[in-house]
Amino acid sequence: MAGTMLVALMLALPTLGPAWAVNPDEVLADPALEARARALSAQLRCMVCQNQSIDDSNAELAKDLRLIVRERLARGDADTAVIDYVVSRYGEFVLLKPRFEAKTLILWGTPVLLLVAGAAAMLLAARGRRQSRVAGVPLSAEEEARLDQLLK
Repeated sequence: MAGTMLVALMLALPTLGPAWAVNPDEVLADPALEARARALSAQLRCMVCQNQSIDDSNAELAKDLRLIVRERLARGDADTAVIDYVVSRYGEFVLLKPRFEAKTLILWGTPVLLLVAGAAAMLLAARGRRQSRVAGVPLSAEEEARLDQLLK
C-alpha cells in the first residue's frame, strides 16, 4: 500500500511545476504583447503572497496588477513605463528585484562588504596562527623540567 502511494507520488512530481495563475480571460490577443506582459508580470511581486510574482499568484490583487500591466501595454506604453507606473502606485517593494539606485546601495552593497570582511577576517586569523606557531612562547623552567621528566 505504502509502496503504491510512493510510486504514485513519484509519477506526479513532474506535473507539479509552477502554477500559472493567468486566467484565459486576461490573455492578450497579440502574442507579442502577451509575451511582454508575462515578462513584466514575472518581475512584479504579489503584495499579498510576497514571495510570488503576480504571474504565479491567484490573489485578487495579483489579478488586478496583471490587468493593469496588460492595459498599459495595450495603450502602447514601453516596458519601463509600465514598471514605473506600478512602482509609483505600490512602491519599490512591488519589484522582485530592486533597482540599483542610491537608496538601495546598502541593499546591494552589504553582501559584498560582508564577503570582503569575512575574507579579511580569515586572512588575519590564518596569519595570526602562523605567527604563533613560528614564534612560540618559551617554556618556563618548571615546564622544561616536567617535559624532561616525561621524555625519560
